[in-house]
Amino acid sequence: MRLALFDLDNTLLAGDSDYEWAQFLIDRGILERATYEAKNDAFYADYKRGALDIYAFLDFQLAPLARYPRAELDRWHAAFMAERIAPLIRPQAKALVARHTGAGDLAAVITATNRFVTGPIARAFGVPHLIATEIEEADGRFTGRPSGTPCFREGKITRLNEWLATQGRRLADFETSVFYSDSQNDLPLLSAVTEPVAVDPDPVLADHARRQGWRTLSLA
Repeated sequence: MRLALFDLDNTLLAGDSDYEWAQFLIDRGILERATYEAKNDAFYADYKRGALDIYAFLDFQLAPLARYPRAELDRWHAAFMAERIAPLIRPQAKALVARHTGAGDLAAVITATNRFVTGPIARAFGVPHLIATEIEEADGRFTGRPSGTPCFREGKITRLNEWLATQGRRLADFETSVFYSDSQNDLPLLSAVTEPVAVDPDPVLADHARRQGWRTLSLA
């Protein structure tokens, strides 16, 4: 069995679900535009240049989830999927996932974005497993804090190893492990698999992939 791992934002999706979720809440008046929009833009710029403080970002991104009951958040998320995510789902990306799942590969989305935002998106792509940043819960509500290691940069390797351990497996058990990503932030995990694939890569990853002889793919 092969292991097939997919980054989500700007890889399978033609956009960033974390950024779009905050913008969705801003546009609906749930978050104050004057306070949140500039911060959302700044964090996204930090991410793209490889300088994101993940804990500062999670404080910003997860805090609003603690203010509302889960049922209301779920209703908003359904609208978010229809309005913001459906237009970003790439047919070529769905076809790529289908090739791996159809071949019997163990397939998972692995993303820094939290599980609440990304769970329905992974299901829309038909990916059976999701490795994401987890959110702490208490009494059926989100606390606004992350749980465990954020699934970001080296943390993706940590979270992957934890997930594989629950199945009695290790990364080294797979003769072939492939990871698709667009981002320089994923260089640690890309360097750990047997088949790293740069998907519509950012300039830093594109240069690294070229120098290392990694495969480059476009899903646009």
